[in-house]
Amino acid sequence: MLKTVLRGLSAAFLAVLPLTVPAPAQAVETLSLAEAVAALPIAAESREGYDRNAFRHWNTGANPTDGCNTRAEVLITEAVEPPTVGPRCRLTGGRWFSYYDQVWVTSASNLDIDHMGPLAEAWDSGASTWSAQRREAYANDLGAEASLVAVTARSNRSKSDQDPATWLPPAAEVHCRYVAEWVGTKLRWSLSADEAEAAAVREVAAGCPDQTVTYELAA
Repeated sequence: MLKTVLRGLSAAFLAVLPLTVPAPAQAVETLSLAEAVAALPIAAESREGYDRNAFRHWNTGANPTDGCNTRAEVLITEAVEPPTVGPRCRLTGGRWFSYYDQVWVTSASNLDIDHMGPLAEAWDSGASTWSAQRREAYANDLGAEASLVAVTARSNRSKSDQDPATWLPPAAEVHCRYVAEWVGTKLRWSLSADEAEAAAVREVAAGCPDQTVTYELAA
């Protein structure tokens, strides 16, 4: 009789448990820029097999029902003066500030959305081993403000797929911010840096004693 009662209680208890257990929230880390640079894993890079199409973008963004893809959502979020959002997410008006080159922009068509860590750079640094789903998540990362940046097409195309060893924003006053966002993106996605890249970000970090890096590991 007792065993029957215990079995009944166990079944009742299990019935009220959720079918899935929520994943624990990722901790947010804040480090000095120098500490963040020191935390980067160092590894040689390889572009073998890289194909930009391996990173699906732009997808339907954070809200698949609003008609706005990831690019449009970044433009809406980063606008200093919000654009009007029309049918099929057509943007008119608005004003943006491209921090790489300190330029004001009043037409969304004159802006590119830069991947802080270029797709080719991500591939070189570890994404070549990822699933297609994780590469898509990286290419459309709306979970960290610095991952995708609205900047002038000219500055984005000047950067292309270069890392800080060969390219920094033309506005020298933003180098501390840029390198902090670069390093934070790499730490968020557990990507490595090669020796030249690590040396370049260390050199910038030495001149940025008050700069911090805040990041959260990507799910």
